[in-house]
Amino acid sequence: MPLTLADARKKVTILTAVPADLAAIPLTALTSGIEASCKINKPDYRLSPTASDTVPDQPLCAEGNATTFGNSNFEGSITSLRFLDATGKPETAEDEVYDALRVKGSRVVVVERTGPKWDEPWAAGDIYRAFEVITDNPQEPQDMAGYIKNVHPLGVQNAVLHGVVAAGA
Repeated sequence: MPLTLADARKKVTILTAVPADLAAIPLTALTSGIEASCKINKPDYRLSPTASDTVPDQPLCAEGNATTFGNSNFEGSITSLRFLDATGKPETAEDEVYDALRVKGSRVVVVERTGPKWDEPWAAGDIYRAFEVITDNPQEPQDMAGYIKNVHPLGVQNAVLHGVVAAGA
């Protein structure tokens, strides 16, 4: 079985309404979401679990120390690429990722699929990861070279690490 390079194999869709079930997002919700794959910066995109809390729990009869994993933790950040016209004003239709994330406290769901190329449409049965997040204030990037962009710190409120796209609405 050959290994597959990761290039262009992550599809990211942003939903501005939180679905009822993050583990079974309807296909219609995903196809009507914001296609973000070409509107976010690859080098610093990150939505991921981090180390879980640990609890030093073990029975009294156990020798030595044991660690049990407690609550899960997550971190996230998206750098939106800006789409501006010749006068420097936002191109509304193209600047939609920035718009969805720009207001502190906005609640969105970021859904990512790894495997098929980013431009393959969502299909019933696709496996994905979904992160319900709230946004902080957009920040200026450390690296001001290249495209105009803004960094959006994300507070992960809920996550599903193995969801399956549901058919229908």
